[in-house]
Amino acid sequence: MVQHLLRVLGRVTQLARANIHGLLDQAEDPQKMLDQLIRDYTANIAEAEEAVATTIGNLRLLELDHQEDVDAAREWGVKALAASRKADELRGSGPAAEADRFDNLAKVALQRQLQSEKEAKAAEPVITMQTEVVDKLKAGLVQMKTKLTELTSKRDELVARAKSAQAQNRMMDAVKSVDVLDPTSELGRFEEKVRREEARAMGKQELAASSLDAQFEQLDSLGDDAEIEARLAAMKAR
Repeated sequence: MVQHLLRVLGRVTQLARANIHGLLDQAEDPQKMLDQLIRDYTANIAEAEEAVATTIGNLRLLELDHQEDVDAAREWGVKALAASRKADELRGSGPAAEADRFDNLAKVALQRQLQSEKEAKAAEPVITMQTEVVDKLKAGLVQMKTKLTELTSKRDELVARAKSAQAQNRMMDAVKSVDVLDPTSELGRFEEKVRREEARAMGKQELAASSLDAQFEQLDSLGDDAEIEARLAAMKAR
């Protein structure tokens, strides 16, 4: 039982002294590592609490037995004293055999007293050792529970930061997708297409205007030829 308690105490102390920040720096997935650490701490705390409860129970039984031995030694001493006094009383005024009987009873009582004292004395170092183990386990439990609170807080902080970062990234992606100044965006490409269509329309208009001007110039040229022919005919008629 003691060896089991010492093993539990060793794990409790090791976990309580763990450098959480150092472990986080080495972890590929800090959140998963923290979740596993929390599970390990919770399991070890439960085991340690069970061990402490068992040890305290055994310690209390030892203390009760020790107190019973102390009380028994005191009671046997009182009986031995009473039997010895009775023997002395009878030896002065009564039969010697009766006095001897009470002396023998006093000796039996003293023997029982001595046995009870030995048992009480033998239990004292065991009680002292068990008390030290219980105190160490209790101190380790306090450290582990403090570390568990730290772990849980660190995990919650990490999860909150991760969610915040993801939200910011989604927001930036959304802003980037509608950035009209970005030449690679869909709006930029659509704007470029509209500009090309407008340029082609302007080209067609310019081409149409050029063709119409040429027709009017040709019409003016025909009018001049007709005027010349009319004047020539008039000259001949005279």
